[in-house]
Amino acid sequence: MREKKVLVPLDGSPESEAIFSVIEEIAGPLDMEVVLFHAVQLPPIDALALPHTGAADELGVRERDAHEYLEELAGRLTAKGIRTDVRVRVGDPTREILAVVAEERADLIAMTTHGRSGFGRLLFGSVAEALLRSAPVPIFLMRMTKEALKLSTPAAQVRDGGSGEAGKRGPS
Repeated sequence: MREKKVLVPLDGSPESEAIFSVIEEIAGPLDMEVVLFHAVQLPPIDALALPHTGAADELGVRERDAHEYLEELAGRLTAKGIRTDVRVRVGDPTREILAVVAEERADLIAMTTHGRSGFGRLLFGSVAEALLRSAPVPIFLMRMTKEALKLSTPAAQVRDGGSGEAGKRGPS
């Protein structure tokens, strides 16, 4: 029997990291490997066309930052006896998540949604919604807004010094 894997897409926000409370509860007892994932989005096409803009250098820095961010989070899980791996890819988050699901033969995607609606959803799109329509595996989706995060986790207060303004700490 092959081992079970859960893919955990993260965008660097405290809201996306809130999924850890669930992952820590299920991954150990179910003997699942956790694959932490971050998609580094490509810069606009114009930036790629102009080599003097440093877009390629910036992309490399963003990839490195993402890898370091995921390694730090993986350390938290590994310390609790949970097997982890990290994956960073460049491109559209939805497409890259689906590609990693196939490559890793993941059994589940576990992630949070920021709960945007209206104009925010139109402007930013919804990776979660796109995955719900196209993922070949089940998705565990947890709604987590900044307001809900403030109420549910003392970690957000520690990270922001108690100001109530938990910020993005991972890669951009």
